[in-house]
Amino acid sequence: MAISFFKPKADANEAENRPIIDLRGVTKNYKTAVGDYQALKDVDLQIEAGEFVSVIGKSGSGKTTLLNMITGIDRPTQGEVWVNGTGVHTLNENRMARWRGKNLGIVFQFFQLLPMISVIENIMLPMDFCRTYPMNERRKRAMELLELVELADHAHKLPTALSGGQQQRVAIARALANDPPVVIADEPTGNLDSKTAESVFTLFNNLVAKGKTIIIVTHDSGLAKRTHRTALIADGEIVNEYVAKAMPTLTHTQLLQATKSARKLNFDAGAMILAEGTNADTFYIVTQGMVEVILPRPNQSDVVALQLGPGKVFGEMEFFHEKKHRASIRASEATPVEVLAIGYDQLSELLDQSEVTREALHRLADKHNGENLSWRGVSS
Repeated sequence: MAISFFKPKADANEAENRPIIDLRGVTKNYKTAVGDYQALKDVDLQIEAGEFVSVIGKSGSGKTTLLNMITGIDRPTQGEVWVNGTGVHTLNENRMARWRGKNLGIVFQFFQLLPMISVIENIMLPMDFCRTYPMNERRKRAMELLELVELADHAHKLPTALSGGQQQRVAIARALANDPPVVIADEPTGNLDSKTAESVFTLFNNLVAKGKTIIIVTHDSGLAKRTHRTALIADGEIVNEYVAKAMPTLTHTQLLQATKSARKLNFDAGAMILAEGTNADTFYIVTQGMVEVILPRPNQSDVVALQLGPGKVFGEMEFFHEKKHRASIRASEATPVEVLAIGYDQLSELLDQSEVTREALHRLADKHNGENLSWRGVSS
């Protein structure tokens, strides 16, 4: 039986073309017995429709608070939260519950199914609350969703008669009841064995393929790497994902330090970024667009030796070899480029804290140095 899903539609006038999830300068403070506690600090996070994003971080890092901002369970002390074109931070309590029921599907770690009513009745509850489907269509839709999660044969059982993995799949079906554009899952595989967790992850991938936007909070870094991208949160702040990709062996605290020390630079398409032979004092991480590594060759035209996309780095070779640029770097002519720039003094401080990262960058520098010599036709 076919089941329809929300497909994101481009609308130039809707909510100023915001991403489907758009957090701007979000700060959250709590008052405690020992004083004010800042759970989130000036967080910016944008997620486009149809993305599959994981949020990862240690306990107490701010993951749950971040989810509470997106779902409207809590409100920011400062900043704005926009979801599917609505300013969630502006809604009162009466509007919030109905908005949430229609726009968000929430999957909890501990399922939170009502134990005294059947599986199919659990799935129908959100439809009854939001009245998104006529009364005579709700049972049919609930059965379609149970077929989607391969549990149609269990429709009339109580949740307690199902295994943990089956209950989680029922919870996912319930989250989809009103066909929300966004599904948010808090540790959805945390209480499942590896085989069942894999089936739940496959289900999420299938939903993304059908147009859903999915955010999962997880402690499982292996699972996070399989999503489209990862938002790493540490001490209430979002770590730049490309810093994490470029130096994955840094600790969360060190990644946050690197994110804070980096300067954002923008270049027009085709613009020269660095010239060969000039003094080198900066390490670069590509965050948007593509850069080209240009090498001159004796009696021949210059050659594009490498193209580097988001998460790739340059300037590491010069850090370990002579502090002189040994190639020219320019933005690709196809698109503008954004990079993060970290001064060598700051990079050195980071590497002093992580010998494994120093060794990894040194190996990369040696590899690129050898490629540089090879392209120039020089024996190493």
